[in-house]
Amino acid sequence: MEVVFKRMKKIRVLIVDDLLFMRTAMRRIIEKGGMYVSGEAENGSRAITLYSESKPDVVLMDITMPVMDGIQALRRIISLYPEACIIMCSALGQNKYIIKAIQLGASDFIVKPFKPERIISSISKVLGIDEKSHS
Repeated sequence: MEVVFKRMKKIRVLIVDDLLFMRTAMRRIIEKGGMYVSGEAENGSRAITLYSESKPDVVLMDITMPVMDGIQALRRIISLYPEACIIMCSALGQNKYIIKAIQLGASDFIVKPFKPERIISSISKVLGIDEKSHS
């Protein structure tokens, strides 16, 4: 008999992307998936601050951003919080960025443009939960 454990609280997601329309699109997907957006950042520097303040369950982070890029922010967050679950999102579907992000501790990598289901399945995968148990 298979038992699925329900989470007692909503999954908290920090969205990091310099483009407002991308943050808005990700917010819609996350909220429609029954999760909660704990914050939004437009660059890596702000992402570090928001992560420290809210300790989200997962971060969706773009790579190419002004001030501090996603690779630098990933490196810093993982150094401070090794347990952080960070999913890198980028239109740069190039192997060198994927490899670098994974080497630095990224939990997963999503290439833009992405389908809503890909975000939901990636979050579920990195948190080790059944996709239907977060709603």
